[in-house]
Amino acid sequence: MKLIKDDFVVTDNMKRVAYKSIVSLVVLLIIMLLWNRMFITIPAGHSGVFFDRFKGTQVDKVYSEGIYTILPWNFLSPYETRVQERRHEFKVLSKTGLTIVIKVSIRFRPDVNMLGVLHQKVGPNYIESIVVPETESIIRKYFGKFTDEEIYTSKKGVMKKIYNEAKDKMANKYIILDDLIIKGIEFSQDVKDAIENKAVEFHRYKEMSYRVLREELEAKRKIIEAEGIHRYKTIISKNLTKEFLQYEGIQATLELAQSDNAKIIVIGGGKDGLPLLLNGNN
Repeated sequence: MKLIKDDFVVTDNMKRVAYKSIVSLVVLLIIMLLWNRMFITIPAGHSGVFFDRFKGTQVDKVYSEGIYTILPWNFLSPYETRVQERRHEFKVLSKTGLTIVIKVSIRFRPDVNMLGVLHQKVGPNYIESIVVPETESIIRKYFGKFTDEEIYTSKKGVMKKIYNEAKDKMANKYIILDDLIIKGIEFSQDVKDAIENKAVEFHRYKEMSYRVLREELEAKRKIIEAEGIHRYKTIISKNLTKEFLQYEGIQATLELAQSDNAKIIVIGGGKDGLPLLLNGNN
């Protein structure tokens, strides 16, 4: 039995097809590997900043939501531009040297118009490098000026000053501060009890002061009333004549006669000719 073996001939066309296939496969593999570097999506509520490896950060343009194609050696960095909240807890020292635990809520967002400068000067980690440290630094500065009692009783006024200064400082770093809220101030129990007891004693003192003032005013009123009665009696005693007494007796009799009680009036029956008033039930 004879085996016939045909020679396999590779033509130029087959070489070109194989070459194109290999190149396409390599290109496909490169695209797959660099897909996340070449096709960048800016999601909703975000904006992007473009960095060219040869020209640097593009500070005069901000990229809005959408998908962009860039060269793999460049970068398009997305930034969230919606209002964000960061809760932070730390310890501060009061004016008297006691430790206080502060819990704050910081609401902020990057300034979209200055996003390129923010990316160039600070970077994506601006929350940890600007927002939190600046807020903590300003709170430490203000709380260090007040005693524990002043912090405990005037928290609202202190926070307004802290907010205004923090807002100005962050604006200089291309960040908009929307709100700064104290979520909690924790004193030691001994300090808290002492402050509350002092407040209770203060209100008791105010109450006692009010009572003393009221009694003093009442005493002055009685003195004025007594002086008025004394003056009245003095004036009456000087003009107390027989005719005046008779007139007063008649007036009193008339008033009694008009009452609903049963009585008998004898005109001219009393001493010095004054009327007699007899109770009709006797």
